[in-house]
Amino acid sequence: MSDSLKNQVIAHIDEQREALEVVMERMYHEPEIGYQEHQASQWLCHLLEQAGYEVHRGIEELDTAFVGYMPGLEPGPRIAILAEYDALPGIGHGCGHNLIAASSIGAALGLAPLMRQLAGEVIIVGSPAEEGAVDDAGGKIALLEKGIFKDVTAAMMVHPSTRTSLGGVSNARVALEMTFHGRTAHAAGAPHEGINALDAAIQTYNSWNALRQHVKPDVRIHGIITEGGQAPNIVPDLSQIRLYVRAQDARYLKEVEEKVRLCAEGAAMATGARVEFRYTARPYDNMLNNQPLGQVFADNLSHLGLQVEPSQGASAGSTDMGNVSQAVPSIHPYVAIAPTHVNGHSREFGAATLSEQGRKAMLDAAKGLAMTTLDLLTNPDLVTQVQMAFAAQTET
Repeated sequence: MSDSLKNQVIAHIDEQREALEVVMERMYHEPEIGYQEHQASQWLCHLLEQAGYEVHRGIEELDTAFVGYMPGLEPGPRIAILAEYDALPGIGHGCGHNLIAASSIGAALGLAPLMRQLAGEVIIVGSPAEEGAVDDAGGKIALLEKGIFKDVTAAMMVHPSTRTSLGGVSNARVALEMTFHGRTAHAAGAPHEGINALDAAIQTYNSWNALRQHVKPDVRIHGIITEGGQAPNIVPDLSQIRLYVRAQDARYLKEVEEKVRLCAEGAAMATGARVEFRYTARPYDNMLNNQPLGQVFADNLSHLGLQVEPSQGASAGSTDMGNVSQAVPSIHPYVAIAPTHVNGHSREFGAATLSEQGRKAMLDAAKGLAMTTLDLLTNPDLVTQVQMAFAAQTET
């Protein structure tokens, strides 16, 4: 029965190709940053509703979040497929979230006609603001806190890349803002009367550069000075830094974060300034890919004719899917849409989502997600394996 269902779901997704490509193109040409994805959310919800999903638009204060529900014939496993649709400031869909959304919705459309034959439920979770460029980023974390993933058996999504692989372990991340307060003065006439907040920011920047020598190799510390003064002849009384600190292990990340904070506090003390700290996004956990679930997904992509590479190992990037993976068995595999020399978070990568390879990858990802969902809904032994692997991953 499973093979017959998979053939049907592949055919259903192929029938939706034009609609999926249209929504992917619309998101590309009209990109919206985190928590402003009003058009994208509406377009995606419309497709789900047309397919018969019960869609809840807006989850409390998360206006652009949504959840689509499609129950089966009777109770059974509850499978969550996640969509991301926020763009990056300045470069639009340079991370390919338009393709992520189209593939997840494509899986939903492919599964809809089959659910009356199956035990279980499919939920499609629209999660805003994965990119950390906006305040309070991390829509999946907020949805976790609101109980959206309660009783979910497994969660999955697919991300575009330059390789087709099972995914790896992404870094945990904190997003910090440091604001330095000084005192203005005439920079030529009375510089001794001022306290230079920009000096404090620059010393902080140099201090964490030196700190890089004395942390583990997986650690990443990177940021920008977003405020440094208004005119050269005024001692700046305000300066601001936004930065990310990442590490593979969340516990070690806390140690590194404390050292970075001390860099700022030391610079403030040295210059006479005062420093304030603020998290600009929710802390992201490292990603735990569920091995049995990932292998089934890889087998389904192989059935579609794709060559799937092993796990990419540790990734220096971060995602709020990591937080979901700490609570629910999850996978976050990759499909190739561009040559390896094309960088993520670039205009070239965004354009690749609309290339012939990108369009095919979107359909393959949709089919892989839908086929893997069918495996979970029809194979109790697989569900047991997935749950056992998750318990082993998360035991303390």
